[in-house]
Amino acid sequence: MNAVYEKVEVCYKQIRATVDFLPKVAIVLGSGLGALADVIQVAGTVNYSDITGFPVSTVNGHKGRFVFGYIQEMPVVIMQGRVHFYEGYEISDVVLPIRVMRKLGADILFLTNSAGGLNTMYRPGDFMMITDHIGSFMPSPLKGENIDEWGTRFPSMDNLYDAQLSECIRQAARDCNVPLREGVYVQMRGPQYETSAEVRMCQALGGDAVGMSTAIEAVAGRHMGMRVCGLSCISNMACGISKIPLNHMDVTEVGEKMAPLFRLLIYRAISHMAADMAGMEVKKEQKPAVSGVIIDDM
Repeated sequence: MNAVYEKVEVCYKQIRATVDFLPKVAIVLGSGLGALADVIQVAGTVNYSDITGFPVSTVNGHKGRFVFGYIQEMPVVIMQGRVHFYEGYEISDVVLPIRVMRKLGADILFLTNSAGGLNTMYRPGDFMMITDHIGSFMPSPLKGENIDEWGTRFPSMDNLYDAQLSECIRQAARDCNVPLREGVYVQMRGPQYETSAEVRMCQALGGDAVGMSTAIEAVAGRHMGMRVCGLSCISNMACGISKIPLNHMDVTEVGEKMAPLFRLLIYRAISHMAADMAGMEVKKEQKPAVSGVIIDDM
């Protein structure tokens, strides 16, 4: 058996034995943004450290656990703290949580992060909906033997960030009267912050925000058939744009300061997603029949 596949199966079975819960949405919370998991209707939690072989987050501000529960009656699983490539894990371990959440039943992957602003129009505390990403500086999470049960060998990354889910985020921002940026996220390896020259390179490539996560998770989710959307909290301006030296504490503090508004934005976005999914189910139930034959949706 493929070692990566076997590891996912072992983690999945251990979680399923602990929490009998079927999530529809998987949410990954970035630095300083973990408070969302503390206010949902909780059905159960599982610490990463209690799962055999599961990578454990070593970053301050990341609690390191799965939280299962409901947001606006939508069943969700929340990663309260993610794992990063710079922590020394293999790329397959970094995206293992995404694959496990898919196995648990999640169809939608909602990725969040704290990011540095590359776009000079941005300011710390802004929210940016991710419309696309540049992950070319990272090893592919799909390298090695393909597991056909999960997805095709050469998955398309066209329209990776789902248009319908993105519209739900826009609607949420309008509901909350929150200005919403839209742009391209660049993932770098870290853990060091980018140099001024690297920031200029990312800007030249078309990046609007830069960080050390998210892109590879989105790829792994798409490979397994998940619908993906993403939201960045701009915690700082990138090196060379800001004259203030960067440090992780400042990044976390901005995330914590913006957490109440972020929490509200996520709640409203999930609410719109739930309404859209309910509408799709109603549409399926009301398919027109012609000569006794049900017409399939395209």
